[in-house]
Amino acid sequence: MRIHGFYGVVDGGDLPAPAGAQGPLVAAAVALADALLAGGATVLQVRMKHAPASALLAVARALREPTRAAGALLVVNDRLDVALAADADGVHLGQDDLSLADARAALARAGRALFIGSSTHTPAQAEAAVRAGADYLGFGPVFATGTKEQPDPVQGLTALAEAVRRAHPVPVVAIGGIDAERARLVAHAGAAAACAIAFVNRAADPAAAGRRVAAAFR
Repeated sequence: MRIHGFYGVVDGGDLPAPAGAQGPLVAAAVALADALLAGGATVLQVRMKHAPASALLAVARALREPTRAAGALLVVNDRLDVALAADADGVHLGQDDLSLADARAALARAGRALFIGSSTHTPAQAEAAVRAGADYLGFGPVFATGTKEQPDPVQGLTALAEAVRRAHPVPVVAIGGIDAERARLVAHAGAAAACAIAFVNRAADPAAAGRRVAAAFR
């Protein structure tokens, strides 16, 4: 598992609304994914909070080959079942999703090995997630963000550095309000990667914006 630099997200808010015919949704997701991969994303997460499982699965399956070809990891947000069905590399779980222990047990029953990421919002949560067996952590919001409906309190760089310290050697992905300059700040604080959604996905040139985030970690 290699998590470093730019962590890209194919976010449902940047895609057409799911409909009976999923062609436009999948085509838009593939186009965005291609741009994120061209921008140097080492991980691509499919995050579609309000989409039905069928639409999420269609998008995740469409992104399986492009991520493999680029040498990037494919992660499905929230849904372990969809991650398994899409042959993804990993699943990312939030604080209110399936527990790490239950996810590990389900994987064992399925005879499958996926890595598991965990969203954390305080250094204490980061430490607890590592003890519970998370393979990597998302930590934030480090800065104020507009891409989450009910964001947790802003943590700042000091809390990020503390989370990195408590999580070591598990990699930490900084998220929340990240742009090119802030990517340098979170890299300096010890984050292994930065997840930049709005700054990259909604840029005139997402690939160029992604490369600016990735450059902060070189």
